[in-house]
Amino acid sequence: MLKDNGIYDVKVISAQGFLSDHYNPANKTVNLSPEVYQGVSISAAAVAAHECGHAVQHATAYQWLTMRSKLVPAVSFSSGIVQWVLLAGIIMVNTFPQLLLGGIILFGITTLFSVITLPVEFDASRRALAWLDRSRVTNAQEYPKAKDALKWAAMTYLVAALASVATLVQYIFIYLSGSRSRD
Repeated sequence: MLKDNGIYDVKVISAQGFLSDHYNPANKTVNLSPEVYQGVSISAAAVAAHECGHAVQHATAYQWLTMRSKLVPAVSFSSGIVQWVLLAGIIMVNTFPQLLLGGIILFGITTLFSVITLPVEFDASRRALAWLDRSRVTNAQEYPKAKDALKWAAMTYLVAALASVATLVQYIFIYLSGSRSRD
C-alpha cells in the first residue's frame, strides 16, 4: 500500500504488544504487533493496511491528522494531571470553582482529541479498504470480513469519544450546580 501511494521513506516493523498497532509520524514507522506483522489472516491484512493508511494521511498532509498531531503535546500534558485537578476541583467546587473549571478545560482538550481522532480513523480505514479491493489482496468473499474488522475497530474510537463527551458534560453540570449554590 505504501509503494502504491509513492511512499518509500516509511518502515514497517514488528513491535511488541498485543493490539499495539500504530503509525508513528515522528519516525515514520508502521508498528505492527507480531500477530499482525506475521499474520496471514484477513484481519491482519486489514489492520496492516489501516496503519499504512495513516502513513498515507501523513504523506498527503491530511488535515485531521495534522490537527490531531498538533494536539499531542497538550494532550500529553493534560492527561497527566487532569484527574487530580478534577478531583480537587469537585471537592472544592463551592470554595474554589476555578480549579474545577481548569480541570474541565484540561479534560476538554482530551475530549477534543478523541473527537478529532474519529475522522482520522475512519479515513484510514476507508483508504485501507479501497486499497485492499483495488490491489486484490482480498477476494470478493474476504473483503466484507476485512470491512467488518475495520468497522468494529473504528467503533471502539466512537465509543471512547462519546464516553469522553458524556463525561465532559457531566463535569460541566457539576461546575454549574456548584455555581448555583454559590449564588
